Amino acid sequence: VQLQASGGGLVQPGVSLRLSCVVSGFSLGDYDITWFRQAPGKEREGVSCIRRDGGTSYYSDSVKGRFTVSRDNSQNTVYLQMDSLYREDTAVYFCAAARSVNGGTWYLYRYYRHWGQGTQVTVSS
Repeated sequence: VQLQASGGGLVQPGVSLRLSCVVSGFSLGDYDITWFRQAPGKEREGVSCIRRDGGTSYYSDSVKGRFTVSRDNSQNTVYLQMDSLYREDTAVYFCAAARSVNGGTWYLYRYYRHWGQGTQVTVSS
């Protein structure tokens, strides 16, 4: 089971980035996928989750209205479209897979068994 996150980079405030998480070794349609991030000196934070059927998604208050999560099960890929980036969005972004989470658990990293390696997003002028 592998998850490979990519798409990070150095960008200026206000611009957009799209992260991708490609999974292998399992069927994406069997898992809920969540994006987490971790900034230096801070705890890992749940950013956004998309349920296995793609019909339900969750967002943290800090990104709601700016980030959009989507998935293409046929391509084994989950995306995180990040618009209007703030300096506070600077972090390493990870994707993680869980068999089943819900509105009360999706942001808790202990529910996730499979993790990608992370991609750095730096927002700076």
